[in-house]
Formats: sequence, structure tokens, C-alpha cells
Amino acid sequence: MKPTWRAAQTLTLTFVFTLGTFPITSFSTPAAKLTRLQEGGINARITEVLESARQKSDLPAVAGAIVTSKGIIGIGATGVRKRGANVSVTVNDEWHLGSDTKAMTAVVIAKLVEQGKLRWESTIGQVFPGMASEFSSDFAGITVIELLSHHAGLPENINWHLPALSGPIIEQRKRVLAEAAKAGLLSKPGSEFKYSNVGYVIAGAIAERVTGRPWEDLVEEIVFRPLGMRSVGFGGTGTPGKLDQPWGHKPDGSPVASNGPAMDNPPVMGPAGRVHCTLSDWGKFIADQLSGELGRGALLRPETYKKLHQPPFGGDYALGWLIAERSWGGGTVFNHAGSNLMNYAVVWIAPKRDFAVLVTSNQGGAAAVKGCDDAAAGLIRLHLES
Repeated sequence: MKPTWRAAQTLTLTFVFTLGTFPITSFSTPAAKLTRLQEGGINARITEVLESARQKSDLPAVAGAIVTSKGIIGIGATGVRKRGANVSVTVNDEWHLGSDTKAMTAVVIAKLVEQGKLRWESTIGQVFPGMASEFSSDFAGITVIELLSHHAGLPENINWHLPALSGPIIEQRKRVLAEAAKAGLLSKPGSEFKYSNVGYVIAGAIAERVTGRPWEDLVEEIVFRPLGMRSVGFGGTGTPGKLDQPWGHKPDGSPVASNGPAMDNPPVMGPAGRVHCTLSDWGKFIADQLSGELGRGALLRPETYKKLHQPPFGGDYALGWLIAERSWGGGTVFNHAGSNLMNYAVVWIAPKRDFAVLVTSNQGGAAAVKGCDDAAAGLIRLHLES
């Protein structure tokens, strides 16, 4: 769907594969600049890296952090909440994470599997037997693990603004199944990668079906509360009409018409990408992903973290994470990025070296991708050379 910028209804989530190939030998910083960076505190050094990337891509604001399994070791933010307004962003501001929400939804499903309420091989037809007449045999046979790994054969999106998608949120997500079944499959389930927001919404509907509770309550109970993530909300950031949080910007750099929770994709899409929070709180989630790889995560069993981080059908997409090999990460790294076309967020995790970098901006589009990519590369370089 081609976005306009008149109303939140026109937005769609995008996912971007970033930071393609950076051999560790490419991370060389001029000696004079490295000396200057090393003379400041870590937060000042991070902010300088972010400001350089922000200026090069002409973004309103960029924020970033370096995280280990023990938590955030440095954080910075630079720029303004809204272009044309003299209100600076802060390290305590909230940022829209877009499709980086998907890793959180995967944790919710994983916890339900651990609790015996689901199996990785549970199918749509098994969870929703009363709707079987609406599904083809292939659709009914789609499994939870196929949904989370984008191997269900589902389209990326449906028309998220159909009249049927109204009323209680659990019912909305249940109706997504019927709409997706009518749309048909693009490939046989399990056969190939097809990135799909629809798949993650259906995964959320499955979690709701087996618990009787909205996905929003489940992710709060399973992820946010145990990790002490107190700033988390859903939808766009800020109080409508007030400049109390970063304001979204179009790909051309101009501010969008409004702000607040409604300035986002519709609530039915929550499991696919509507979380916002501070960098510090996002860092808590990422630190737990790192800790999980070391066998000491707070949310799941060690073997379950491994399940989340391994592509079940080959290729390079696991459950909420893109998996790649990078020399700067000592081998296998995890990556994801997301955008509602007004904001952008990207994370890289290097478990073998126990660190991650997070970068966000209050603008969408190619300039934001480039600027945040440059910032992420700069923070990786900074961490490795410190």
C-alpha cells in the first residue's frame, strides 16, 4: 500500500535487511578521531558517533546504545524531537520499534510452548477447529514455527482497515485468519521464506486463543514486567499535540501531521510491530537475548533461546531474528530492523562477543536506513576499538 501522510490508517510496516557486510578490518578509525573519542566518557563518544551519522543523512534525531548481557554500557541521543522545533531528544525518550516487536512476540509464543499451552508444531486448524470450514487444508496445516519464521506462505499484508477488523482486539485478530485464508497462500507452508506481518498477527491470535487474553497483556506479563521495562507502550509515541516525545517524520524529512498512539499502524497489527519504549528498556530485552545465549536468560530456558536463534528451515531467518555471519561479531550475529514509515529502529547482536548495538530515528525511509546503518557501524567500531 502506498503511504500518504494524512492519517495513521495509511501506514504499513516495513522490514529492512541492513549493515550487509562489514569485515572487522574495515572498522579503522583515524587516529586523531579515535584519540578524541577515547578522551571522553562512553556516552559522549556514542553521541559523537550518532551526531556524525545524523548530519550525513540529515535526520531530525538519532539515538543509540551499546549493550552487553549485563545491560547497557553506554547510551546517547542527538537532534530534535520535531524538525523546526527547538526541543532536543534525550536518552530517556521513547522510540517506535516497528518490526523489532516480532522478537518479543516470538518470546511470548516460546513461553506458551514451555508452559505446555502450545507446541511448535501446533497448527492453525488445531487451535481454531471451529473455523476449519473457512480454511484450505494447507492453510489449516500452517504451524506456529512456520508463522514465526516467515515460512507459512502468507502475504506480507492484507487490507488492515476492512470493516470486519473492528471491535474487541481479540476478535479482530481472529478475523485476520478468515481474511488471510480468503487471500490465499503465496507458497506451500514450510517451503520458502515469505516475510509476513500477517503471520505474526496470526501468531498473536493463536496466543490469545490458548490463553483467552489479549497479546498486549501477554507480552506485558511474559516480557516487559519480568525485565522491568516500565516505559513500554503501543502505537505512536507522545501525547497528541504535545512535543513530549520524538515526533515521526516522512521519508522526505518533513514532520507528519500528528503524533500520539493513534499515529501508527492499526492496533490489530500489534504482534507484528507496534511497541515503543526507551532505549534503556529495549536494551533490557536485548541484554536478555544475549544472556539467553549464555544460558542465563531471565525469561526462557536455555534451549528455548537457542530455538529462537536458529533458522528452522535453513536460510537466514530464525524466529524474530535474521541470522548472519560477520567477522566483527566473531561469527554468528542476529539482526532485525523495523519501521512504520515514520520511524526506524535497528539492532545488531553479537553473542560470541557479548555485545549489541541499538539505533533509532524519528524518521522513516531510505535516509533513516542509511543514517542508522552508519550509526550502528560506528557504534560497533567504537565498542571493538575501545
